Formats: sequence, C-alpha cells, structure tokens
Amino acid sequence: MKAVGRRGFTAALAGSLALPALAWQARIPVKVATLPVPASLPQAARLAEKQGGPLVLLVSLPGCPYCELVRRNYLLPARNESGLEAWQLNINDNSTPLTGFDGKTTTAAAWTKTWKVSFTPTVLFLGPEGQKLAEPLVGVAVPDFYGAYLEERLEMARTALFALR
Repeated sequence: MKAVGRRGFTAALAGSLALPALAWQARIPVKVATLPVPASLPQAARLAEKQGGPLVLLVSLPGCPYCELVRRNYLLPARNESGLEAWQLNINDNSTPLTGFDGKTTTAAAWTKTWKVSFTPTVLFLGPEGQKLAEPLVGVAVPDFYGAYLEERLEMARTALFALR
C-alpha cells in the first residue's frame, strides 16, 4: 500500500471539511442525527397529520441504552427515510416548556406523568387531538423482534387514524 504524503493528507482533510458546506449550497437534505424535542405537542401532531400518520413520541431517559437502541435503529431511520413524525421527550425534563394538547404549558416530566409513563423507552402513538391510537410500546423485551412490534403498532395507529377521518 502506498503511503500518503503530507500534501495528500492535507488535501483529503480539506476536501472532507468542505463537503458539508457544498451539500448545504446544493440543498442536499442532511439526515437528522437525533430525534427532535417538540415545543408544542399539537403542532407536532399537525405535522404528523399532514404526513398522513400518527404522532410518534419516544419517552426516553438520558444514558438509557435501550432508548438509544430504539432511537438509533428504528425511529431515526423511519424519520429520515419515510418521513415518520417521530419525536422524543425526556421523562425527567422538568425545565423545558412544552405545550400540551390542552393548550396549557407544562413540562415533559409532568406530561409523561399524566400519561402514566414510568418506564423507558416507551413509544406512544397519538392522533391529532392527542388521543391514543395504539397501545404504547413499553421497553425492549426482545431486540430481534422490536422492529416487528413497532411496525405492528404503527399499522394499528394508522388504521385508527384512518377511522377518525
């Protein structure tokens, strides 16, 4: 294998640093690296409704490896590739304002408590008014089958959403 000299290395490094700027100029969509946190649940639900699907909320905990597994392997790819409106809430976040479906300002911690979410990861499937469209997907019992469980709940939520129309 041929060794790369200092000039070759510098050119390669400069090229790799220039790629993000070129992508922005060319308006190439950049994939999201993490799920967004909603400031308003009704607004997030309206975005999901425009996409024709449910609002999918991952209730997570920082440092939770199973939450990261669900986020990275299932929800982020679905958001980036098929436009699934997947968002995340930190079950312990008592400081960031969140507008609930009732129009009142709350926090993620308070909102998840009213929904009786006490285990992470929990994935909620909600309709445009905040109604439950499918049973929450709680925990990761068998990682090999999680994708099938998630797809089943998404299909249930889509069917329930279609029935609302």
